[in-house]
Amino acid sequence: MVCTYGHVLWFWHNTCGFTETLCFQIGAGASLPGIVAAKCGARVILSDGAETPNCLDNCRLNCQINNLEDVPVVGLTWGQISPDLVLLPQIDIILGSDVFYEPKDFEDILITIFYLMQKNPHVLFWTTYQERSADWSIEALLYKWNLKCVHIPLKTFNANEQHLAGSSLPGSHTVHMMIITLRTSIPSATNS
Repeated sequence: MVCTYGHVLWFWHNTCGFTETLCFQIGAGASLPGIVAAKCGARVILSDGAETPNCLDNCRLNCQINNLEDVPVVGLTWGQISPDLVLLPQIDIILGSDVFYEPKDFEDILITIFYLMQKNPHVLFWTTYQERSADWSIEALLYKWNLKCVHIPLKTFNANEQHLAGSSLPGSHTVHMMIITLRTSIPSATNS
C-alpha cells in the first residue's frame, strides 16, 4: 500500500481531466491507482494474476464500491502472452504499483511490459516500488529487454513527506517512482 500513494498523488497532480487516456494497471491488487485514474476521467483496464481469482474479484468489488462497474478486469500471468493480453486495445499508460516485489518475478513483469510496448510503441509504464534490498536491481533486465527508465523524484509532486494525506504512509520506507519506456522513446523527467 505504501507505493500506491506515489502513483495516486502523481496521477491526481498531473492528469485529472484527461479523458482520452487508456490506463492499464498490472498487479492491481486493491486497484487504488486505477480507480483514481478512472475517477480522474481516464479509461481504465485492471489486471491481476490469472491464477488468483480472489484478487480479480477484489478488483471488481473495489470498482463496484467506487461506482466504476464499467471498468474491465482481466486475469494475466506475467511473462506469458495470453489471449487477454493480445486482445487489449491501444494503451497509453501502464500502471504498476509495487509490482517489483519479488526478484523472481522481475523478468516476467518486464517481458509483459516489453510485449505491450512492442504493440503500443508510445506507451509509458509508470511504476512505484518500495526499496526492500539494495542488492535488488532491474537495470540488467531493462538493458536485456531494450527498455529504459527515468526516476521521478517524489518531491516533484509533494510525495516525499513522512506522512501523506493524514496517513503514516510512506513513513520511513524508501519509495521510488520511475517511468519505463522502450529505449528509443524515454520521456523527460522535467515534463509537467
